[in-house]
Amino acid sequence: MTHSVESGPAPDHFVLPSTREESESFRPLVLDPARPDDAAALTALRDSGRPREIHDRIEDQVEELLHCLAPHDPFAAGSPADAVADVLGDRPAAYGRWIWYPWSGRLVHLLPEAEFRLVRTDRNRDKITREQQQDLLRRRVGVIGLSVGSSAALTCAMEGVGGAFRLADFDRLGLSNLNRLRAGVHELGVEKSVLCARRMYELDPYLDIEIHRGGVTEETVEDFIGDGDHTLDLLVEECDTPWVKVAAREHARRRRVPVLMDTNDRGLLDIERFDLEPDRPLFHGRTGATTADDVRDLDRDEAIRFLLTVVDERRLSPAMSDALTRVGRTLSSWPQLASGVMLGAALVTDTARRVLLGEPLPSGRHSIDLDTLVPAAHSLPAPHGAAR
Repeated sequence: MTHSVESGPAPDHFVLPSTREESESFRPLVLDPARPDDAAALTALRDSGRPREIHDRIEDQVEELLHCLAPHDPFAAGSPADAVADVLGDRPAAYGRWIWYPWSGRLVHLLPEAEFRLVRTDRNRDKITREQQQDLLRRRVGVIGLSVGSSAALTCAMEGVGGAFRLADFDRLGLSNLNRLRAGVHELGVEKSVLCARRMYELDPYLDIEIHRGGVTEETVEDFIGDGDHTLDLLVEECDTPWVKVAAREHARRRRVPVLMDTNDRGLLDIERFDLEPDRPLFHGRTGATTADDVRDLDRDEAIRFLLTVVDERRLSPAMSDALTRVGRTLSSWPQLASGVMLGAALVTDTARRVLLGEPLPSGRHSIDLDTLVPAAHSLPAPHGAAR
């Protein structure tokens, strides 16, 4: 059954997860040792022997914090050790937060949320100002399709483009996915939505991430886009199912949510500003008046023809055009390269940031084709010193 897993309030008391719950978990436990209940939970966790690694570099983090707050004189003319000790007080272990990652068995000591965010994003300045970073952290980003989309989601989280995320994918990690997904062989068979959320939480445990394990369906698409205060601020669509591509846009347009899509071929990036143009045709009008109902039951060949219409077959690379005619015959699926996925993640993140910060970025289709931007020469000179 398709269902979402929403972020909820912290439990009233700490209960050790079962082995199965640990293996399926994707959200860390954030413990504040200044709160009696959390302090008791932290003690119980330590005594349980569950943590396989306790990582405590809080002094280093505080030193970085002081540098960020006062680059000109971080230690007030004193020693670094004394300045750090003044912040931590006589009980360093009680400062900040302890983060428990059940799936890895790691217990990590970190700065409190505001200080953590300040230090983690400090090197963004002033390409992104602190005021802009705060604005971005108040935004909710949805990502559908977590093969290509997982890199976009992770890059957005890394750059601080969004403080809340909604992720959807029905699939599990397979060995052939490791040509483009950031995962390990020990994670084969794990749900892609769970893997993506884990990577993002390991980067920033203060995020708010909701996952739709079954992907986006008729029953969940409206909830995924959201309503009222829970509406997405931006949607990144990276799936290859025609019904989902159309239905997600129909609901996004209805809720005035902008949509981005990267096709992982010739750096093709689509921007659809439904927030500014609520009557804009889907896919820049390339599919006419086609609705989600019209593409619900397409067979494989019909689905490929529809996708070729969406991306404009004439703009595809020769390798991709040829591959699409052989999918299901001599190819198991269409080719995707890690370099293209990473380029797409950069394009999506940069564009998402600009849209969410209100830059005048219009709808349109753009191509960052590295074969064109960095062309190969017809011939190269002989290496210097080569024999003649």
